[in-house]
Formats: sequence, C-alpha cells, structure tokens
Amino acid sequence: MKTLNVIATTGLIASLAAFSVNAQGAYSSYMETALVDTCKAAMSDSTYKLRQTLGEYNLKAKTVALGLVCNGEDVITFATNRGANNTADYMNEKLDGASITDLAATEQVTYEVTFEDAPE
Repeated sequence: MKTLNVIATTGLIASLAAFSVNAQGAYSSYMETALVDTCKAAMSDSTYKLRQTLGEYNLKAKTVALGLVCNGEDVITFATNRGANNTADYMNEKLDGASITDLAATEQVTYEVTFEDAPE
C-alpha cells in the first residue's frame, strides 16, 4: 500500500511539474478563470457545484486540494473559513492519505489566485 502511495504521489508531482511555468509567472486568462471559479465553487458549500467546476476545467480534486491557494489560504482552509464544510470535507477525502511529508523531498508547485470573494 505504501508503494502505491509513493507511485501516486510521484505521478501527482510529475503532473504538477508540467504546469510549473504557469505557476511561476502570470496565468493565462483561461487558467486564472479556472482557478477563480474553483475557489468560488469551493466556498459555495455545494459539492455538486465543485465537482461540476472541476470537470468543466478538467481538474483533478486531489491536485487542486494539494496545490490551489485562494486569497492566501489553501483551498480547504479557504472553504472551511467561509463555512463551506461540505466542500472542505470533499477535498479532504480526495487527499486519500497524501500528506505534505510525502512531498517534502521535492519542490511543491502551488497556484495562487486572489479575487473579491463577496457572495454573488
């Protein structure tokens, strides 16, 4: 089981590395829209809306949970602090045993967006 986690983590890191250029510089408008929409869906407290948004932009929940920063907070903390416990729990479940210590030996890529998070 531990080997499976290592393989999964290695695959995740490789997929994140493919986007490292975007993570270091300015995002394309599509990428920024995808990230902001994902943050908004996370704070909506609707797992349906979150899953729909992830599918629309072809994003993996685990990748988002590990690498998305919304207004200076990781996506799970961001959702929790806005009372969106359903979406925070959903993202936590998608981590499936992964932890920061699994990734400590490599550079972790994060995608950070800041936006006005007032209710629509």
